[in-house]
Amino acid sequence: MTKLTLGPIAYHWPADKRRDFYARIADEAAVDEVYLGEVICSKRAPFHEADLPTIIDRLERAGKRVILSTLAEVMLKRERKATGDLAEMDTPEIEINNAAGLFVRGKRPHRIGPFMNAYNEATIAWMVRQGATHVCLPSEMPASAIAVAAGAAHKLGLGVEVQVFGRASLAVSARCYHARAHGRTKDNCQFICEADLDGMPLRTRDDKPILRVNGIQTLSESYIDLLPEIARLVADGVSHLRLMPQTVDMVAVAKVFRDALDARVPLAEAEARLATLCGEVGLSNGFYHGEAGYRRIAMAATA
Repeated sequence: MTKLTLGPIAYHWPADKRRDFYARIADEAAVDEVYLGEVICSKRAPFHEADLPTIIDRLERAGKRVILSTLAEVMLKRERKATGDLAEMDTPEIEINNAAGLFVRGKRPHRIGPFMNAYNEATIAWMVRQGATHVCLPSEMPASAIAVAAGAAHKLGLGVEVQVFGRASLAVSARCYHARAHGRTKDNCQFICEADLDGMPLRTRDDKPILRVNGIQTLSESYIDLLPEIARLVADGVSHLRLMPQTVDMVAVAKVFRDALDARVPLAEAEARLATLCGEVGLSNGFYHGEAGYRRIAMAATA
């Protein structure tokens, strides 16, 4: 059975918002697995780490499988330690997003996150030899590449995950543009990113939305929407479909995808519901169709 997953929160949400969010996910969301952990900025982690045991317990009691995700970028001693502490945990439910975590893990079972760039079968085979049991493919991969990678992973016994909803992560940087945009340094950012719970919008010179900034991360302006493509993804061997948390009603978003997966509603109705939930934020699937990522290709891929 294809599993629906919820990726880690990428943004700097206040602790109370996080607690309320995961309480609803535990009690109401039709997802099978939930990824937790700070993946973008190590400075944010102390604000919500203390709540993790309670959140994990509530999610697991609700029947959700919990996976802990490591940082995507490791540059400082505290980041190496945090990544090492997580990677050394005696559980296979660890998602590695950086080579530093892969090194510390020492070939024990783990998952590979989308920041590790598993673009082809040779890379995936190498990851398996390092202990990988599951891989989340990068969001910019087109359908043809996903099919090849998923086929190779399936032969090696790996779970294969693809992001089907939420902003695409386009880059992470050593610099924090979020702080720079407000005249601050990375070390003295005063956590300005908390003011933008769905990322800081960037606009072109002719005032058109183009990207979002989240600390050191650059994101797409639009939300990826592969709802019309989930049948092909499943047919190509994708076992897990990832929803990335945004400020929309994620319980309702999960229900839309679950209803579509289980063929409870017509695809057109599911798409209309999703568009309504997302409001003014555009939906895109360009990467999947081998086009510019921001584009919306109307015809679903069925061939």
